[in-house]
Amino acid sequence: MMKPNTASDWIKTLKIYAHPRVLGMLMLGFSAGLPLLLILGTLSFWLREAGIDRATIGHLSWIGLAYSFKWLWSPLVDRMPLPVLTHLLGRRRAWLLLSQIVIASALVGMAMTDPVLNLSHMVFFALAVAFASATQDIALDAYRIEAVALELQGAMAATYQAGYRVAMILASAGVLWIASAVDVSGATYDYEPWRFAYLVMAGCMSIGIVTTLIIREPNTPFNVLQSENEHYARQVIANWHLNDRLKNSLVWLYGALVAPFRDFIMQHGKQALVILALIALYRISDVVMGVMSNPFYVDMGYTKDEVATVSKVYGVLMTVLGAAVGGLLIARIGIMRTLFIGAVLSAATNLLFVWLAGRGHDVSGLVFTISADNLSAGIASSAFIAYLSGLTNTAYSATQYALFSSVMLLLPKFVAGFSGQFVDAYGYENFFIATALLGLPVLFLVGLAGQARFEGSAVSLQTFKDK
Repeated sequence: MMKPNTASDWIKTLKIYAHPRVLGMLMLGFSAGLPLLLILGTLSFWLREAGIDRATIGHLSWIGLAYSFKWLWSPLVDRMPLPVLTHLLGRRRAWLLLSQIVIASALVGMAMTDPVLNLSHMVFFALAVAFASATQDIALDAYRIEAVALELQGAMAATYQAGYRVAMILASAGVLWIASAVDVSGATYDYEPWRFAYLVMAGCMSIGIVTTLIIREPNTPFNVLQSENEHYARQVIANWHLNDRLKNSLVWLYGALVAPFRDFIMQHGKQALVILALIALYRISDVVMGVMSNPFYVDMGYTKDEVATVSKVYGVLMTVLGAAVGGLLIARIGIMRTLFIGAVLSAATNLLFVWLAGRGHDVSGLVFTISADNLSAGIASSAFIAYLSGLTNTAYSATQYALFSSVMLLLPKFVAGFSGQFVDAYGYENFFIATALLGLPVLFLVGLAGQARFEGSAVSLQTFKDK
């Protein structure tokens, strides 16, 4: 039954953001959000200013594909101990610390490389940042799922997003401001400002490193389910004519690679198809629309300063606010209701861009549209992250969540690739209407998923241990 919405109840709900692990997630979210733009958008700006041709810059954007394929090595992060570090810190913190140190070191490498003189070295260090950052995401998602009870997952998602978005502002606008402040060459390319700005960004990774050293490891020992799965694999392999070392390796591989996916299917049965469809489609409305948002701003006559201020800074802050609201809604009315509200708002606010397209260059209209769109995106993201966390079995949290997050973007990114052709053929107004309509099947899928007993999934309230 839904709790009465009295003022005192809401005040009590707000206290979830004072939980030590919820606060820690703010800093870890910052650590996760910092590297992305430093190897994509901001790096592209640097390369173009350095005179690197657009075709090469476009090809270098493929570095970001590391995030889409992180599920390939997530079983290793889930199961493989790191020498010394795992003994000292535990399996989640060990992988977090290793990935953060590699990110910081690779950012120093990027800072010390002038792309005009050695572009191949720059690519190498950017790839190192990408793979280490994707690995950090795997370990961090697993930590977030295992660290607190299900009822706090919304707050964890909200603070994670807040830290992530603040880091993205720093990694984009912040780097440009820093480089501009120390640039004495004027209009000509100067490597030194970029070197200084990227060294500052490498230093900012210390926030994540210190937080990892302070937080406590979740208490998630090798559990009964893992033991049963490996016992099953050992029985199957027992009669194979192999030496013991090879048999043990196959048992380990089964537990790391096969068991997480088999567990998901066994837990949810036919409902697994509904869940995967929901995961694949939930963000499609926002993702497809987002690809054409910047070209839309340009075509409507908005200046770079207007777009940077309203969309890249103010809009991000509204997303953070939306994430916080989403966390509160989850605590008050539950994940599935908040998931439905987020889906409705995400699709509906796309229609505001139809209205904005009819107004032409209107900064006040842009502020209103960005406010509503990013606020709804924050609510939807908090609900979706909490939902995915609730689906994940803590026995295989890193592997399963990496798979979910990969499925989440696969179809939307593919469809978004045709967005420019659609706009050319039918115009912006029809495009924004179409993106809103893409959100309608999501409402149906949320309803179907809500019919299943969420408590019956692999991670119920009893599965989590609130430390």
